[in-house]
Amino acid sequence: MLHSGPSRCAALAHPDLVNFAISVFILIGILVSYLPQHCKIIARRSSRGLSPMFVLLGTVSGTASIANILTLPESTADMACCREIGRFPCAAAMLGIVQIGVQWGCFFFIMLLFLIFFPRSNQVEAEEEQDTSMPTWKEAIFVLAVSIAFFIAAFIGSLVFVYALPSHVRGWANFLGLLATALAAVQYIPQIFMTWRLQETGSLSIPMMCIQTPGSALFAASLYMRLGMGGWSAWGLFILSGCLQGVLLGMSLWFVWRDRRDRKLQGSSGNSAPRNDEQAPLLRNEDS
Repeated sequence: MLHSGPSRCAALAHPDLVNFAISVFILIGILVSYLPQHCKIIARRSSRGLSPMFVLLGTVSGTASIANILTLPESTADMACCREIGRFPCAAAMLGIVQIGVQWGCFFFIMLLFLIFFPRSNQVEAEEEQDTSMPTWKEAIFVLAVSIAFFIAAFIGSLVFVYALPSHVRGWANFLGLLATALAAVQYIPQIFMTWRLQETGSLSIPMMCIQTPGSALFAASLYMRLGMGGWSAWGLFILSGCLQGVLLGMSLWFVWRDRRDRKLQGSSGNSAPRNDEQAPLLRNEDS
């Protein structure tokens, strides 16, 4: 187990202002990047288009990620140094933990919105006409139950390893990091399949992905500067998830471009033939 020492605490007592500014920028960027997704679900009053497994695996992965960085010996050593250094150096040292915590909180809020605005009785007939494999309300409740159960398990397990089995805490932290990375990798597979099946983004936010895809690389670099190679299980997650999110982003942009192209083609063909006012609303519904 890595202990805090004079050399480590002395280094943290004089934070690099450039790295601090970058870390604050990343922190704000994480929060801003999730706002479009929150707003889109609330504005549409529907979470249609979001895969339950995508939401579940993302929430569990985020929980494993925050538990990972909280139990890493490097992180616990930094927290111990806060008793010896000033408030500003302590805040600078904790920014990596805060970044992951904010990201976890934002995705957890997505999970809550997914449940609150999950399509139910008023959209059952429409869903049956479109695809009988669309998610059910039972699946949405399953997402909530498993997310809460894993949070409790990770919390209790971390307490046990930190206070009762400190010699094995790095192994526990690495396990959580590997779990978070594995779930992040699998997380985008069901969402990619659902987006492909729907042939539209639905309530999935493209602006969120446009911010997060390049932001993942910057976030990973920031964590690497703080944790070094020993924290590979923390920053490796964001490299992998950024690549997979880029695939989903490319697919979503293609669908948007295709739909706009089709609407232009339909509009140009519609201008060549007269149509009355009663036909226009029907055609607009078909286009949507």
